[in-house]
Amino acid sequence: MADAITATSPLILWTSLGLVLGRWLPAVIPQWLGRGLYWVGVPLQIFALVHHTDFTGLIWLSPVFAFLTLVVGYVVAQVCYPWQERYFLPQWLQYTPPTLTTALPVAEARRFQGSYLISCILGNTGFVGLGVAIPLLAAADLRWATFYAITQNAIGTYGLGSFLGQYYGKTHSQSWWQALAVLPTVPTLWAAMAGFATHGMLFPPGVEFILQLDIRGVIPLAFVLTGIRLSRLPGWHSFAMAIIPALVKTLILPLPMLAIVYGLGLRGDPLLAIAIMTSTPTAFAALILAEEYELNAELPPAAIALSTLSFIAVLPLWIFLCRHLLVFG
Repeated sequence: MADAITATSPLILWTSLGLVLGRWLPAVIPQWLGRGLYWVGVPLQIFALVHHTDFTGLIWLSPVFAFLTLVVGYVVAQVCYPWQERYFLPQWLQYTPPTLTTALPVAEARRFQGSYLISCILGNTGFVGLGVAIPLLAAADLRWATFYAITQNAIGTYGLGSFLGQYYGKTHSQSWWQALAVLPTVPTLWAAMAGFATHGMLFPPGVEFILQLDIRGVIPLAFVLTGIRLSRLPGWHSFAMAIIPALVKTLILPLPMLAIVYGLGLRGDPLLAIAIMTSTPTAFAALILAEEYELNAELPPAAIALSTLSFIAVLPLWIFLCRHLLVFG
């Protein structure tokens, strides 16, 4: 229980501060903070983590797990979608006035399904995932989370996310493979490559101090930004339609992934690292993808808010399972 409190306290404290500040801060402040973290803070954090990470042994399975999570997440989300359709569709999608054709509801239902799938599959591994993992895991185990986050950022958000947006959204002039052209502009990928390239190099003490300061400083800033964004999300009244995506993302999806990873021999904190990353709340990228591809705009904000709460609730379960129950075999 102490581990769970240690892990969730910074998330709850700094996110709550962001929720309070978000009510009166001018809009430009979170914009600057978000851009600063995206272009400088998180890339430096990734660079430092990759630079100091030992990539020997089974660590190369981490990106495989990240890819497998996307596949399993898609399957689980599709299996659960009939319950979403039956119980949690927006009311305006459940009724078609006699004077209307069925074309509009069918098209809107596809856009809703696209938002649903993205909300179920894409996780906030960068801000929330690494933010929780860094104070909780030792350096030898943190590498599993780092490598996972890099992979999910690349093939998840900008790969599968773009594909689903293109497939389920309105007719779009940009094909999904053209959307992948954004990959070379993602700073965390360049930071990861730079970390690989300088692996083993010794930096001056001043540089090392700055890198360590960035690793520790990005965590509270990322959580504050999460709180600010949550405070400004529309659609908090739409919690009901986000119940299944939140459960899939933070509870249902991690269970088969834990079974797979456990079956492959991972134990202890490496297993916990995968559990944390697979159960992270819905990524804020879901909002961007919904806007870019004209998907349903009500579901992603509700899913982000509800999955953040459910992530805090289930994190103690993963810690107990990985550190106390699933340690044998």
